[in-house]
Amino acid sequence: MRLPRVTRTLLRTVIGPGAALAVGLAGAATPPPDAANAPSRTLQQVLDAAPPSDWRPLDADHALLLELPAGRVVIELAPAFAPAHVANLKTLVRAHYFDGLAILRVQDGYVTQWGDPRGEDDAQARPLGKAAARLAPEFTRAAAGLAFNALPDADTYAPETGFVDGFPAARDRAANEAWLTHCYGMVGAARADDPQSGPGSELYVVIGQAPRQLDRNIALVGRVVQGMEHLAALPRGSGPLGFYTDAEPRPALTRVRLVADLPPAERPALELLRTDTATFAALVESRRQRRDDWYRRPAGRIDVCNVPLPVRAAAMAPR
Repeated sequence: MRLPRVTRTLLRTVIGPGAALAVGLAGAATPPPDAANAPSRTLQQVLDAAPPSDWRPLDADHALLLELPAGRVVIELAPAFAPAHVANLKTLVRAHYFDGLAILRVQDGYVTQWGDPRGEDDAQARPLGKAAARLAPEFTRAAAGLAFNALPDADTYAPETGFVDGFPAARDRAANEAWLTHCYGMVGAARADDPQSGPGSELYVVIGQAPRQLDRNIALVGRVVQGMEHLAALPRGSGPLGFYTDAEPRPALTRVRLVADLPPAERPALELLRTDTATFAALVESRRQRRDDWYRRPAGRIDVCNVPLPVRAAAMAPR
């Protein structure tokens, strides 16, 4: 039986430059006592000073390449938070399930969603093959033992927010729960009302303001690290919730591949700034206390979805 199409959203992560910020793996980040008066660096200055060890290569075993007529999109997967969903998604991708399917929905300020246009018709829907049609919810995971780099500022939706291996996240230590947050560029597995109905055969990416009310209600499986412009700039659907109507052409998915399965010459060569480094801490604090020429008043705080997560071409990395 096919599962009804669902509409959900993704995350956005934006960070910047700055003075040093002490970030503990288990505790909250604490700015230096003189942070309010400390000189700040630009984002570029922070990144220029980063040693090569502060960057990590994209893990080809946990990355997808989406090819659209407009260009390529690279998604980094998050098996630490949704291992069953990531495994099921890999099964679908390796069976070429998504090849030739389509963008189904583009809702302005919210989400771009893709999958099988005939997915609600049991007779015509593309078979899932060896992939599971139902999965147990992976909306949260245990917080204990997780290397969590916390931000120092209060959050509306969670006791703490921060970053885990490059992903924007939140946690409740009292409840021993951690979860990914719906920031711009985050990718999730769309589901129906049934919590087990989102196996990854339909995915969405957040293209607007972070819909954090979705946190802990849906499985986030990764984030876009390159090519967001190809998903965010698509024509908006005119149907309810931004779905394309039958009269509107649906942008096609040319193919989707696991990066590790591509020939070396076709693999995206990217490096991502590690979020457990002094460089990243400086970047966060500079965004909290912006003193470049344009700013008249620093905010003195930051939201997890307003911290940029720098990505660069590996060929540009200093050797």
